Amino acid sequence: MPQKAPEPPGLAARRVAVRLVEGVLSRARPLDAALEAEHDPSGFRSLDERDRALARAIAGVTLRRFGTLRGLIAARLDKGLPKKGGPLEAIMATAAAQALFMQIPAHTAVDLAVAGARADPDARHFSGLVNAVLRGIVSAGAPETVEDGQDLPPWLYARWTRAHGPARAAAIARALATEAPLDFTVKSDASGWAERLGGLALPTGSVRLAPGGRVADLAGYGDGAWWVQDAAAAIPARLFGDLRDKRAIDLCAAPGGKTAQLALAGAEVVAVDKSAERLRRLTDNLSRLGLSATARVGDASAISLEPADAVLLDAPCSATGTIRRHPDVAWMKRESDIGTLAKLQTGLLDAAVRLVAPGGRLVYCTCSLEPEEGERQIEALVARAQGRVTVDPVAPDELPGLADAVTADGFVRTLPSHLPADDVRLAGLDGFFAARLRVD
Repeated sequence: MPQKAPEPPGLAARRVAVRLVEGVLSRARPLDAALEAEHDPSGFRSLDERDRALARAIAGVTLRRFGTLRGLIAARLDKGLPKKGGPLEAIMATAAAQALFMQIPAHTAVDLAVAGARADPDARHFSGLVNAVLRGIVSAGAPETVEDGQDLPPWLYARWTRAHGPARAAAIARALATEAPLDFTVKSDASGWAERLGGLALPTGSVRLAPGGRVADLAGYGDGAWWVQDAAAAIPARLFGDLRDKRAIDLCAAPGGKTAQLALAGAEVVAVDKSAERLRRLTDNLSRLGLSATARVGDASAISLEPADAVLLDAPCSATGTIRRHPDVAWMKRESDIGTLAKLQTGLLDAAVRLVAPGGRLVYCTCSLEPEEGERQIEALVARAQGRVTVDPVAPDELPGLADAVTADGFVRTLPSHLPADDVRLAGLDGFFAARLRVD
């Protein structure tokens, strides 16, 4: 019996990258879930460390530039994608991403894509099409210009244009073209840690490094001197001010960055999350940091707790503000998801108000760029609370270096285009909304 020909080097990583992208496009699996799962159909965990890094990079670049890649592919298909081609679009998109945006030799990207198509039971009938389309794309080269919003779903860019105006929407879209930097919240001495890690101390108090490398290998990780947290995500917990000897409740708390902030500020913290597994990870992280909180498994909309001086609600949301860091979000979400999530947030806000002791503060935040999950939620809450809940405006001088993120109503609205830098690897923020409220 003839032996099976050996698989071309590098094909395994490309096959996994295709599966990762296909999982996102079919809305079956968010990218992070596939990368972190012990048993995922993509086969990511079966790769060696080098191939994992390559597969992750290919999937990330493909999703970040998917609007452009989809357009290039469609322009070379007179009749559109074959209906029974399986992962055909993902095969071609990942190959084009390598050749155009990753400095991988075009012949390598094309040859391995053709080999991958031939090995797929659905795509194998179209391997010749894959070859022809990709050779046409790579011969033309990367587009010299990309229209603003071209790499995003049209519905999403149209929403941002309406909500934030054409100029800001364009700036957001341009910011999303670059991989997000690595931000840390440090226990103390931000400037010292920035110097030690070869990074930058941000005016907000976070430390920033260019992306790349293993977090666990960095100085201070094992000692619990800092934790990974986007600089925008670190803002809401700081809005409470002095928390020494006060009680705080962190709702929807996992993975625990904000819980750690509250504990570090001196509060007695109860961290609530409906996922026991995620709470275990939270307590493990706190243990590494030498901080403590009481963990409670429960639904934040129904849990019974003694009212606290400070309640933080980081509500589940569309996460459209995190696309710079998680490019799959743009392609996993649908516009209808925003209304569904807004209803959930309304219920959580009402529950959070009941957990604030009279005279206490509630901070509500979402990592969303959508007004329905931010400003409109707070406007509706204040209206239905009939005087019991009032906005406690954030002053611009409370956010050094980010005064333009404070709105006229005293809300915080960070955008991916905030914090520009000469080195784009050190620029930008996650898009966040935060409101500070007084409950009487």
